[in-house]
Amino acid sequence: MELLPFDEYMRSLPRKRMSAGTLLRDETGRVLLVEPSYKDSWDIPGGVCDAGEPPWRTARREQAEEIGIDRPLGPLLVFDYAPDDGRIPEGLAFIFDGGRISAAETTRLALTDPEILAVHLLSIDEATQRVAPSLARRLRVAWDAAQTGDSFILCENGQPITAPATRTAATED
Repeated sequence: MELLPFDEYMRSLPRKRMSAGTLLRDETGRVLLVEPSYKDSWDIPGGVCDAGEPPWRTARREQAEEIGIDRPLGPLLVFDYAPDDGRIPEGLAFIFDGGRISAAETTRLALTDPEILAVHLLSIDEATQRVAPSLARRLRVAWDAAQTGDSFILCENGQPITAPATRTAATED
């Protein structure tokens, strides 16, 4: 058996997809969703990580590109392993706390990405009906964590596998 040089070997390994998004909520706890032009289900602000881009940069960049809000992210709420579903390869999905969005910010949202048709604020129950099932599970866990002040919940296919870490005073909004 012929051995490949290390760099060729590394390039031959399967790549995992990574995605990152933000959970933004208004003062009543409604979730901000974007309505993309390219699929039937809605989404949270976010997207696929570019090569060499860490998830926290992806989440912030996508949030700025999609809705015009560029501000530091809050803590990581969910780290999810998403298995291969036959359509999309296995990957890792991150949801960061985007914090609260005020009524004033909502009226000033800038939809500069042509892929985004509209932005909606929905209750968590309504939001989970509008997104893909895998995101619905993940979104519910993130929303619960944000409501209770917990962070960094490990999930497998949107199902929690660890207890949440409670935020300390230093990490609270």
